[in-house]
Amino acid sequence: MKMRTLLVAASLLFPALGAAQAGEIEKPNLTLGVGGKPLLYYLPLTLAEQLGYFKDEGLTVEINDFGGGAKSLQALIGGSVDAVTGAYEHTIRMQQKKQDIRAVIDLGRYPGIVVAVTKDKADSIKSPADFKGKKIGVTAPGSSTYILVQYLMAKDKLTPEDASFIGVGGGASAVAAVQKGEIDVISHLDPVISKLEDMGAIKVLVDTRTTEGTQQVFGGMNPAAVLYFKESFIKANPNTVQALTNAFYKTLKWLEKATPEQVAATVPQEYWLGDKALYIKAFNASRESFSTDGNIDEASMKSALNLITTTDPSLDAAAIDLSKTFDGSFLAKAKGQ
Repeated sequence: MKMRTLLVAASLLFPALGAAQAGEIEKPNLTLGVGGKPLLYYLPLTLAEQLGYFKDEGLTVEINDFGGGAKSLQALIGGSVDAVTGAYEHTIRMQQKKQDIRAVIDLGRYPGIVVAVTKDKADSIKSPADFKGKKIGVTAPGSSTYILVQYLMAKDKLTPEDASFIGVGGGASAVAAVQKGEIDVISHLDPVISKLEDMGAIKVLVDTRTTEGTQQVFGGMNPAAVLYFKESFIKANPNTVQALTNAFYKTLKWLEKATPEQVAATVPQEYWLGDKALYIKAFNASRESFSTDGNIDEASMKSALNLITTTDPSLDAAAIDLSKTFDGSFLAKAKGQ
């Protein structure tokens, strides 16, 4: 009986005990890159941090927030971060460049990106076919917001050179770019989009926050934000990768049942862009986009590959091994715990 009491006490005193029992964490102090952390696209990251799930797994995670997903990818390749929460499509692109980057859990099953035209240009810009010669605001050139616009333009026989792309960042700076008339079109995410809609500043043309909108664009599902690493890091630090995957899976299950009010109360208040009710509205608009099980199936992988080959004809789809873009073994273990 005394031994049982001691074990119970130990489990309360050491929240990371479960993670430690699974194997010693090789790198308990991690750096993680992200491109626009306040955006709902990366909500699971913020929730995992705020809910203390990283600490529960024995991890201390330093989050470096870059101007866009392409910049966080560059940081991973350059070695200044250990992991990234970013677009799944990067795992495909980097394979072409002989860089083995693998996702281990899906955070967003739909892109959650909205392409909209500013209200004063709504009469002349009716669809992506009208983007020629226009100034298009994206989080950062090369990021998922940029690639989606490329994809839409390619379907209308336009090239990226037909328009000017401007990096507007991830939060208030994006709203300001619309207000100041610096751009004609914006490709962005919530809560920025809901803020602009509430202001009456934009007219939505394409919406991938929902199942219906995503199917209209891609003809099916299309994975968005994932947690990814270099394959070399995964091999060298399997217990660390497992712990981080556990934390994110736990977050997805919390998010699946959470009320909008609970979500708003958990994120930092500055993420509300000055309006809690608006943040809740933005979350409700994007809720369908979040993954509930963390998995990426083959059809979704092929949808992402099609997006990339459409925007980059130089990429040889036949040379891409999609099985190497997603390692589901860590997710399977997380589900079994």
